[in-house]
Amino acid sequence: MNKVVIQTDGLGKRYRRGVKASSETLRDAITRVVRSPFSAMRRPQQETFWALQDVSLQVHEGEVLGLIGRNGAGKTTLLKILSRITRPTTGWAEIRGRVRSLLEVGTGFHGELSGRENTYLSGSILGMSKREIDRKFDEIMAFAEIDKFIDTPVKHYSSGMYVRLAFAVAAHLEPEILLVDEVLAVGDITFQKKCMGKMGDVSRAGRTIILVSHNMAAINVLCSRCVILNAGGVEFDGPTAQATARYYAESMRMGSGSDLSDRRREGSGKARFTSIRIRPLDELGRPMEVAQPGCDLSIEVDLQCESNFAHANLAIIFYDSNGYRLIDANTAQKGDFLELQAGQMARTTFQLREVLLKPGRYLIGLWLGRENVEVIDQVEFATTMEFAEGGESRNHTVVYPGAYVCRFEENVSILQPSLSGTPPL
Repeated sequence: MNKVVIQTDGLGKRYRRGVKASSETLRDAITRVVRSPFSAMRRPQQETFWALQDVSLQVHEGEVLGLIGRNGAGKTTLLKILSRITRPTTGWAEIRGRVRSLLEVGTGFHGELSGRENTYLSGSILGMSKREIDRKFDEIMAFAEIDKFIDTPVKHYSSGMYVRLAFAVAAHLEPEILLVDEVLAVGDITFQKKCMGKMGDVSRAGRTIILVSHNMAAINVLCSRCVILNAGGVEFDGPTAQATARYYAESMRMGSGSDLSDRRREGSGKARFTSIRIRPLDELGRPMEVAQPGCDLSIEVDLQCESNFAHANLAIIFYDSNGYRLIDANTAQKGDFLELQAGQMARTTFQLREVLLKPGRYLIGLWLGRENVEVIDQVEFATTMEFAEGGESRNHTVVYPGAYVCRFEENVSILQPSLSGTPPL
């Protein structure tokens, strides 16, 4: 067995909720004491919560460990402790080797320095000589594809450019341990694939990686072992296939029904998905009791707009039980984009044609945003859908499992006018 390079024991992190720095002047304090001396002597009660509790792990040299769990499970907190960004409240963590972290856009670079200067600064922090960085520099630039902006201060970079350079530096300057959070989701799909390939190369070179991701396909491909965090604690630690199957089984139990008000979500909140309804249809457009391979699907998604936005893409995504993306039907594929004003409600109706999914249960997620700019609302597990045995595709072809492009039409209708005439942002 390879040597242990990361070890934690009883690791915990407690935060105080809603604590703000006091801006009270001396005069205000004296006035408060004079008016109510007894209440002034009482300490205000502060609510605390544990973001991480009793986490004990061992990670071996050359291992690629996946870290998964719902939002708020403690994944990023654990990486921040391992990166020495924050201190644990209880327990300890020992790391043996040079660490490079990619936790969020803005971590690790100095905004006033150019991309070139930050590259050399990062290498120096990792203990590399200028000659070593010089040897890697052209390779980093080719990977990041930002040659024209390499001498521009990174504070002027878009989030996508920042992540491209940050990952290129982290992957090519040969840290012994690489910690990667979901920050890679900022990049476009081509760059994400490029990053996944590079992480595979890094792991084959014997370096250690801890990867936090909601992309179960990437976790399954890259990681031999996976840890599920739940409410700050370790719920499962074992083979990746078992971990992702368990994670999705739990998600499928929780993700049924049409009302989305209680779903976990991410995004800026300019709009929120409120409901989803799915109806299977036969070849004549008549409703079916159960979905079967080869049937059509009518999917209605309702939105409530809270703040003006424009040029947004809405996507409906089907996943299998291992987290592989099977169908991605989105408005941008048809050249259509959503534009809503505050107070408006809208309904988007998708008609998916001849959906050739094998019998079984599938997770359905929703995404609304502007590619490489912002996520407006994302409900990873909106609902589930069951395909039953029986039936055959309309053109009598064999039903193959896997990803494919599904024919579809979509239509957006405004259900409620905006509250103001302000144009979208």
